Amino acid sequence: MKLVVAIVKPAMTNAVMDALSAIGVSGMTVTEVKGHGRQKGQTEIYRGAEYQVTLVPKVRFDIAVADDIADKVVETIGKAAKTGKIGDGKIFVLDLEQAVRIRTGERDAEAVAT
Repeated sequence: MKLVVAIVKPAMTNAVMDALSAIGVSGMTVTEVKGHGRQKGQTEIYRGAEYQVTLVPKVRFDIAVADDIADKVVETIGKAAKTGKIGDGKIFVLDLEQAVRIRTGERDAEAVAT
């Protein structure tokens, strides 16, 4: 199993969720986060004063999937979240040692199946 972690622009949240749903992935955790990378923040204007925001709002997706669909999930997220501009985000794929569905006790691939 794999844990796919994607950090994307907040405006791309619905597009990513719709694209994942289209390939049959419905189980995910979505979190509002802030981050700092090559984008180096952004300039904001508040009450006429300009200031630098170093932590930019992003959305994090955590998706546990079977090994055989991990590449498809990564490709799907990449296509849905891409604008071609700086700050589009990153996708990480981690090995997932174990998963347990609390309600039924199912383990591993059965626990993450949608």
